[in-house]
Amino acid sequence: MKKTVLASAVAVAFAAGLFAAQFGFERAVVPHSHANNPAAVAAPAPAAAPVALPDFSVLVESEGAAVVNIAVARTARGPAPQVQGVPDPLQEFFRKFQPQPESPDQGGSPVQGVGSGFILTKDGYVLTNAHVVKDADEVTVRLTDRRDFPAKIIGVDSRSDVAVLKIEASDLPTVRIGSPDSVKVGNWVAAIGSPFGLENTVTAGIVSAKSRSLPSDAYVPFIQTDVAVNPGNSGGPLFNLSGEVIGINSQIYSRTGGYMGLSFAIPIDVAIKVKDDLLKYGKVQRGRIGVTIQQVNKDLAGTFGLDRARGALVSGVEKGSPAESAGLKVGDVILGVNGKPVDQSIDLPRMIGEGRPGADFKLEVWRDGKARDVGVKLGEMPAEKVAQAEQPVKPTQLGMVVRPLNATEKDRLKTANGVVVERVEGPAAKAGIRPGDVILALNSEPIDSADELKSMVDRARDRVALLVQRNDSKFFVPVPLS
Repeated sequence: MKKTVLASAVAVAFAAGLFAAQFGFERAVVPHSHANNPAAVAAPAPAAAPVALPDFSVLVESEGAAVVNIAVARTARGPAPQVQGVPDPLQEFFRKFQPQPESPDQGGSPVQGVGSGFILTKDGYVLTNAHVVKDADEVTVRLTDRRDFPAKIIGVDSRSDVAVLKIEASDLPTVRIGSPDSVKVGNWVAAIGSPFGLENTVTAGIVSAKSRSLPSDAYVPFIQTDVAVNPGNSGGPLFNLSGEVIGINSQIYSRTGGYMGLSFAIPIDVAIKVKDDLLKYGKVQRGRIGVTIQQVNKDLAGTFGLDRARGALVSGVEKGSPAESAGLKVGDVILGVNGKPVDQSIDLPRMIGEGRPGADFKLEVWRDGKARDVGVKLGEMPAEKVAQAEQPVKPTQLGMVVRPLNATEKDRLKTANGVVVERVEGPAAKAGIRPGDVILALNSEPIDSADELKSMVDRARDRVALLVQRNDSKFFVPVPLS
């Protein structure tokens, strides 16, 4: 009986201590020698000031009427498309919020889906995601007052995942446009949309990161948040606390297809530029220079004499392109555009794409161990292709058997030089070189024979960068030497 009572007393004391700790109370400790001295008793710690959480009710009341539900009807053309350009295993994790089908997605069968959008102008221009209305046969916009309007697709830009719709109405409620540049990481934000078809659903969170580059989108510096968004939220607005739209909810990172704590929004300034181009030109005008680029890792940085891994390494220059006219060469590393640094290769397409065709841009280029400025007049073409070079694993020496290209191979590959890898082992194989690869250059020096390759390797110091052509891709592979 005593043991039971003692155990109960201990349990109660422990629970009381847990309660106190959980609610911020601290127990005063009285030393034994001063037990009868009231002055020796420590004063209770002051209670922590309550944290004021934001109230989104005013925002919802003032801006919610401009958020719309978008219903789409389409004839199924096979499985729902995946996000393009994301290599496994990321392919399954980055998801655009495809409209939720109400019937099986089988060839030829009708499919109904739902997404979100918001009204830009009183006469009925609406912004949403391109993938919401992709292949749609009919689009219907539903307002919060339950009015339905058939919508016309004015324009779609798949690269930025932005679409512009038009409904025939007047005196509509509209959103206010904010500035993504003024948003700070940690700021509160809110999303309004139709997750799983549940119209006018409000969720909130904070900005987790800015200018986030995703593997599938070279032109969009995403706003990353922890706002709960799900299929059906696609195309809906992301608001700041002032009730201004700063982004369009577009993608999530998910293992299940549902929300897992990471969501991504297209900055509204990017979307507005797309909208303006679609309305004015019928397409989005983006600059181009005509290069194939790849990421600069630590080994490549050391090979080319850079102080750290940064910039976009040029692994190919198109014939007749603005880059060729400007004198850019294979092996150049583009470090900056118009005074802004290029930290990662994926930054370059977006920075060039923001320019208008015909504009004069200044590039900071690293060549032969020093930086120089190169002027280039932008052309107009699709996105620059980012070569996916395999990551090397600390080889210790170079080992390949090669032969020169014959005339037929040179004609097929459209190159005047190069050697074919017949056999590869050791460090070159570990670095990612495969039989059948064509070695076009070492660093930026063209190669025509096995003897030239051997001579260049003999003159190299601790590492080399091989320019490899594999199928239609060109990329550099760094190979450290013993």
